[in-house]
Amino acid sequence: MLLTPMRYKTYIWPHNPAVYSITYERQVAVLKVPFGRHCMQDLGQTCRVMRGWGEFAGEGAYDEFKRLASIFYSDGPGLLIHPLWQISNAYFTDLKLEEEPLPDYVRYSFTFRERYDGYQEMLSVLSASGGGSAAEQAAGRSTALHTVVSGDTLWGIAQRYSVSLEDLLTFNPGIKNPNLIHAGDQVVIPC
Repeated sequence: MLLTPMRYKTYIWPHNPAVYSITYERQVAVLKVPFGRHCMQDLGQTCRVMRGWGEFAGEGAYDEFKRLASIFYSDGPGLLIHPLWQISNAYFTDLKLEEEPLPDYVRYSFTFRERYDGYQEMLSVLSASGGGSAAEQAAGRSTALHTVVSGDTLWGIAQRYSVSLEDLLTFNPGIKNPNLIHAGDQVVIPC
């Protein structure tokens, strides 16, 4: 089976890397309950991490590595198109020369980290709709206010009011970090 070549931004691999892997992770906070056990809070998925290694062989192998390195030095994320993975908007975060380069052989490894702009995209959608509160426009539902007290977590507030954490974030675009709320903050609760 012949696979299409892997691409990132303007770089196209002359042949696909020999080994690649993808890591999916979920972040979980473990909280100690006084005089009790522990409770766990699902903080959601982290970015996918794509790693691998490959070789350039033949005349111009080191020049090919330099072309790949020049893409590494370009700023910002780009589309990573892999023959098997889904396309992702990713940062090129690591490029390593694995051994002393020879004129006709270079072994290298790489790491890409997927960019996730879910919170920014949500904010831009809410602010683009204009008029009234952004939270009310997003869902077209009535709302209530909850005043955060010491010890509250956004996850706990969601459970208390039987709403999803995603709904709370949609109705509260000012909360940039769902793990960081302070006593006295006002949280909009969808009804």
